[in-house]
Amino acid sequence: MKKAIAMLLAAIMILAMTSFAFADENKVLTIVAWDANTTGYLTAQKEAYEASHPGVTIEYIDVSSQDYDTKVAAMLAGGDTSDIYMVKDIPALLNWYEAGYSTNMNDYIASAGYDLSGFVGMETNYAPNGEQIALPFRSDFEILFYNKDLFDAAGLAYPTNTMSWEEYKELALKIADPANEIYGTHYHTWLSTCVNYTVADGVNTLIDGEYSDLAYFYQIVQDLEDAGACMPYTEISAAGLHYSGAFGNGNIAMMPMGYWYVATLINNIDNGTYNVKNWGLASMPTKEGVAAGSTFGNLTGAMINKASANKDLAWDYISWLCGEEGSKVTASTGNRPAWVSEGVADVMSSVPGFPSDEGSKAALLPTYVAIEIPGSEYSSQISSILGEEHSAIMTREITIEEGIENMNERVQELLGK
Repeated sequence: MKKAIAMLLAAIMILAMTSFAFADENKVLTIVAWDANTTGYLTAQKEAYEASHPGVTIEYIDVSSQDYDTKVAAMLAGGDTSDIYMVKDIPALLNWYEAGYSTNMNDYIASAGYDLSGFVGMETNYAPNGEQIALPFRSDFEILFYNKDLFDAAGLAYPTNTMSWEEYKELALKIADPANEIYGTHYHTWLSTCVNYTVADGVNTLIDGEYSDLAYFYQIVQDLEDAGACMPYTEISAAGLHYSGAFGNGNIAMMPMGYWYVATLINNIDNGTYNVKNWGLASMPTKEGVAAGSTFGNLTGAMINKASANKDLAWDYISWLCGEEGSKVTASTGNRPAWVSEGVADVMSSVPGFPSDEGSKAALLPTYVAIEIPGSEYSSQISSILGEEHSAIMTREITIEEGIENMNERVQELLGK
């Protein structure tokens, strides 16, 4: 009996030592990020992970946002051993990969049986040559905001999550009342808010040098302008009108915009700055043959430094951060996680001021999120070319056809085609 008790006590001691060994080690995980001292979700992520992982302390190395990619490249080239680098831009990540600074996570993913489905395809943008060198934890995708009061006043049904672009256009024309300065929709001056929806099909891109697919979306915008259903590009540009104040004024029925606008909208309604009171969200419209709920956006991710001495711990953190549990923490701060799930949507929709209708909550569950401009050594130059031609098209200096022909010629010349 005494022997049995002694063996039981020994087993308990071994289990206790195993449970607390990690805590006794006081592991420090260093993460390089931008604006670490002023970014709320980073603080929340640190506190939540440390609370659920006794013995681990996260230390952020703060790098200014403006010079982040340049300074990180210098740090990595200098042999910095920080464990994790936050990823701001895909082109920069690909440069780090080519220089041999990233860790291939494929074995970690396979060993853990880590489910990637919640990223709805976004993780592939971090996988050059099939090597998963980072995972995304944030994604501010494009979504449709709408003013419920204007739809109620017009006796029209709210936008749906399965709307086509033709239905969207018809709805904007129906609800518009130019005589009373009620607009059916609003396009900010960016290329992205006007025509980048072409990439939502998962086929078209903005870096291939062929832009005939943009004509469809340019025509919608210009038709709505001509009908007085949205403010003209020239008027918005001349006035320097910001999209946030435009929608907040209360006379715009719909507005395509990035999800980040939710926090601004809630805050400004709460403090009485905005006239709009009752609003909702809908999935972006889609073209025929494109799955409802498809959209585009940008990513923020995390990479394991190949020079890190704590790769296993770094993987544990990234897998937590980017998965369901960490995503709920990110969502609780009002930010949009990359992970898509009902659980994450529940947290996002529970934020005070978020619309209570089921349609708005369902819009938080995109079926596919394409990257606005994929990583390429020419991404920056292509963006500049498209932006210049976009401005000329939208000011009507040139026709849609002429602008697209210019885009094709200039980008193909850049690409050496």
